[in-house]
Amino acid sequence: MVTDRQVRKLMKLIQIEDTLSTAAAKSGMDEKTARKYRKLNKLPGEIKSSHTWRTRSDSFSEVWAEVQSKLEVNPGLEAKTLFENLQRRYSGRFSDGQLRTFQRRVKVWRALEGRAREVFFPQIHHPGRMCQSDFTYMDKLGVTINGHPFNHLIFHFVLTYSNWEAGGICFSESFESLSEGVQNALWELGGVPLIHQTDRLSTAVNKTDNPEEFTRRYQALLKHYGLEGRKIQASKPNENGDVEQRHHRFKRALDQALMLRDSRDFTSRGEYEEFLQKLFSQLNAGRQDRFLEEQRNLRRLPRQKLESCQRIGMKVGKSSTIRVAKNVYSVHSRLIGERVEARLYAEYLEVWTGQHLVETIPRLRGESKHRINYRHIIDWLVRKPGAFENYRYRNDLFPGHRFRLAYDALKKSQPSRAHKEYLDILYLAGRENESAVDDALRYLIDVGQTITAKTVETIVNSKLELAPPTEVSVAPVNLAAYDSLLHRREAISC
Repeated sequence: MVTDRQVRKLMKLIQIEDTLSTAAAKSGMDEKTARKYRKLNKLPGEIKSSHTWRTRSDSFSEVWAEVQSKLEVNPGLEAKTLFENLQRRYSGRFSDGQLRTFQRRVKVWRALEGRAREVFFPQIHHPGRMCQSDFTYMDKLGVTINGHPFNHLIFHFVLTYSNWEAGGICFSESFESLSEGVQNALWELGGVPLIHQTDRLSTAVNKTDNPEEFTRRYQALLKHYGLEGRKIQASKPNENGDVEQRHHRFKRALDQALMLRDSRDFTSRGEYEEFLQKLFSQLNAGRQDRFLEEQRNLRRLPRQKLESCQRIGMKVGKSSTIRVAKNVYSVHSRLIGERVEARLYAEYLEVWTGQHLVETIPRLRGESKHRINYRHIIDWLVRKPGAFENYRYRNDLFPGHRFRLAYDALKKSQPSRAHKEYLDILYLAGRENESAVDDALRYLIDVGQTITAKTVETIVNSKLELAPPTEVSVAPVNLAAYDSLLHRREAISC
């Protein structure tokens, strides 16, 4: 077959050679062929006719009508699914080797007669106009704090023009996390864009049957900063494409940084947060030119941040507990019957009575959970020891595993007085020092001594210096025992 390259060479040689036969020979073709291309003055590629006819019969012609009807009704059907259906219905007619042919047939049909596909329209972004935010889960990166898995999310904030980004650690997609994340990013940014876009986060966006587009708390946040709120359509994450793409790239960059660090373990959350902020700074370093354009178009920040908490008024129940965001927390029994205000933040809640802060409690994640502090109720529990056995939140009254071991030991040694003895130990921990009581229990368990409230109190009051749990003593090995084994073996062999 003559190629385009050969014909081009022929045309050049015709200009310099004496005869056509010489030019044809040097071009690697027959003289007759050379004469043909000289007359046509075209390359082989220009005169090649397209292949429009079939070289073999269509194996699917008789069944294609029903295949086409299924594709028209359910465009999502895969060619392999349809082919396997044909094999089941027409046993022995179609072999596995025909799958590729069928897939090509379906692909051509989709391109020529199938439904129109969704079109994605590239957008022009203007400096200082829009920011996007979203939450992303970080569990798959395997970060640990002192060897323990640190399951968390990152609130991610991105400017769509410069791709400048900021973020922070959080543990739920709550409004408090959203509010705190947006405000921290805006104050780090030093200004306010025109529009803030998020997905259909339930804490910010109302359901479709609600006449108001956004929740009142989210509207208050937008109003405070003069932001225009926008939401994406349901199941259309591509509409929040900038922040979604930054999720992917940020996680990849963090994964690489952790590999360079040679460890995914951190000594504290503070160390990990510092590592994250350093990574954000590195990522933003190459965006300075466009970021400066953004800053020139940002509006001023308000005088102060908006409080990132939810205030809930309630009355303390007879069980000395309050219910906040579908979780139960204990407060001191002296507040029973009093009205208090719970201020719910992203990671903790505060309990206020009047103008006085009386308690700060770590926030529970999820719903239908409880956090009971034994110090809040122990004064009355020691007076009602019988209530301990079936107390709904009894497991919260074991501050550590040694307290649980002590209670189990008391149940065996003093079944009738186990509740009272244990509550006396717990009362001592609340009144004196929990760690000192824990050390005393460890000592009694290690030496195998009977545990009683009296013995624990005696050890605590004696200020006895107990060896730390990390100090392990191992008795020296007597090698004479091995010598005796060798002598026995020699005696047996003899």
